[in-house]
Amino acid sequence: MIEPAVEPNAIGFVPPRFGDDVIGGAEAVVAEAARGLARRGHPVEVLTTCARDHYTWANEYPAGAEAVADGLIVRRFATQTDTSGVHRDRIGARILTGHGVDIAEQQLWANDSLRVSELWHHVLDTAGSYRALVFAPYMFWTTYAVGQIAPGRSIIMPCLHDEPTAGLDIFTSLLAGTHGVWFLTEPEAELGARLFRLPSRHAVVGAGLHLPTSYDPDRFRAEYGIDAPYVYYAGRREWGKGWSELVESFAELVRHHPSDLRLVTSGVGPIDAPSDVADRIVDVGFLSDDQRNNAMAAATAYVQPSVMESFSRTVLEAWAAGTAVVANAGSAVVSWHVERAGAGLLYRNGLELIEALQFVADRPEAAANLARGGRAYVEQHYRWDAVLDRMETTLDAWLPATAPATAARERVAP
Repeated sequence: MIEPAVEPNAIGFVPPRFGDDVIGGAEAVVAEAARGLARRGHPVEVLTTCARDHYTWANEYPAGAEAVADGLIVRRFATQTDTSGVHRDRIGARILTGHGVDIAEQQLWANDSLRVSELWHHVLDTAGSYRALVFAPYMFWTTYAVGQIAPGRSIIMPCLHDEPTAGLDIFTSLLAGTHGVWFLTEPEAELGARLFRLPSRHAVVGAGLHLPTSYDPDRFRAEYGIDAPYVYYAGRREWGKGWSELVESFAELVRHHPSDLRLVTSGVGPIDAPSDVADRIVDVGFLSDDQRNNAMAAATAYVQPSVMESFSRTVLEAWAAGTAVVANAGSAVVSWHVERAGAGLLYRNGLELIEALQFVADRPEAAANLARGGRAYVEQHYRWDAVLDRMETTLDAWLPATAPATAARERVAP
């Protein structure tokens, strides 16, 4: 099959995964931005892998190009995961514990995981046909390696966390050399300014939500047989997202503070709950957007245990549904949201998390009152129309569209 040519002035988004059944905050932001700009009449492509699962990186989607809704072109490329991972584990452990790692070891660490050689060659061959190439998030090979091919046309959306990997030389040079940087929140931009020598072209463009006009919490409860009050967590159940601490604190609440509160979770990853509380944790698996919105609305509170957040879409989804948030104060971004919205509780350790869970269990009416200002905060700051306006403004200033004839000449130039 002959692949379609890149349309002149196309905007290419390059995430590691893309699809309606892909779970990930950065991937969700990229998908919404790509569709939104396409609906506004821009030629937009998504250049991504055939992977659905970020644990295995197995090729589950078919390779090749296809047109999807909103006029979007999706080009998928097969992953390679044929290295042993020994260097990734060994060097990664040193990075996480703060030991110095030289540039050669950093490169070895970055390449001892998934690689996508056909994506690399596609961008190498066709970069001149794109108006802009937007890479997100910063830490994956699809950004680190492919984002260095055409820095003069590249915008990095780092989705940055305050974590040891962010300070590696391979990423500081990537951010310093790119044409522009899009940040999602002011705290993320402040962190970026502390860690990197940013290019002069950087801006907080933000991200947005499409706010539902109605919710059906009773339908969600009936569909999954949940008749007790619950706190909710949606996303990746893994150590780096604070899942283990949430489970431990919830278990302590169940053991020492009588309550019929449940912990409901959707997403991916193992539950790993202690046997004595396993029946109080309900995994509802993958949810559609409507199901997730209803789950938010039915919850007594939404819990965000992660400190590694650059935007925290689920917190805003909870507020849009009228639900209070219990969040880890270690995340500068989430703390900033909670303090501005005044619609949640922050905790600093496991004991404070137990206290917050007990509060929402014992005083659900007070938790509901706490959430009252949340939707207004989301409506004021996180409408997609305003986000797309800012993206278009920066694109026009940093990488203006060329005349069709000029773009065509660039595409066939040697």
